[in-house]
Amino acid sequence: MNGTRPSERHPWLFPWAVRAHQVRRHLRWLRPGTEWARDHGGQNLPVRVKKHASLLLRELSESEMVLQHNKVVNLRLASQRTDGLLIRPGETFSFNKVVGSCTRRKGYVEGMRLSNGDAVSGVGGGICQLANLVHWMVLHSPLTVVERSEHSFDPFPDKGRVLPWGVGCSIVYNYVDLVVRNDTATTFQLRTWVAERHLRGELRADRPTTTSYRVEARDEEFLRVEGRVYRRNEIWRSVIDKRTGDVVAEELVKRNHALVKYAPPEDRIREVAATAPRDRAA
Repeated sequence: MNGTRPSERHPWLFPWAVRAHQVRRHLRWLRPGTEWARDHGGQNLPVRVKKHASLLLRELSESEMVLQHNKVVNLRLASQRTDGLLIRPGETFSFNKVVGSCTRRKGYVEGMRLSNGDAVSGVGGGICQLANLVHWMVLHSPLTVVERSEHSFDPFPDKGRVLPWGVGCSIVYNYVDLVVRNDTATTFQLRTWVAERHLRGELRADRPTTTSYRVEARDEEFLRVEGRVYRRNEIWRSVIDKRTGDVVAEELVKRNHALVKYAPPEDRIREVAATAPRDRAA
């Protein structure tokens, strides 16, 4: 066997595979045992744990800029769904369950989404940026990331990047999701909104937290293997005791490895022989 999925060998199977994934996810949402976060609070909880803002528009081609402007419409709608959401002790937040299916009937338009590393048109495109924002804030809290998928391509150069490469999320309704569980005694709250130039967010809590967090990329490099360039790194999180300022724990969040879709500077690329062991390029 060549290791490809049946839906890759027989493309006509793909819609059926998607539908099967969606049905399994819906059944998971209905299954008892998980308390899903669903309530919203209109008033801010008193403690701000983390805030972040991400630029709404990148400098891309003219056709891609049209999709980006449409993306802002989609982000405005989706961020209204997550804004104010309470994640109480014992509850689990599902991005797809809260935001729902992004359809034309709900006002979503053709926005930018990534497919095989390329920017293409799709209804609801661009809401991954909201998931990225939520994930980054959650990484700076004691909340537990249960499920998160990332893009398998590095589509754009780092111009204007403010977060480490490799902390983003891929979202496909409803089976590619961002899922976060609250294993603490603290109630958390998401605040998300679209401002003039940025998508903005805050993670708030009903009481002060005892730890802070530092998230960083380590061992980052570009590798050329058989003419293709890959990027890899490790995302690490340091847990800091607020009372002493000491690092009390370090944890590996994710090892990233992705095909690069642009031309990085040649002086940053390391050549890897095709006969090298796979783990050197993986």
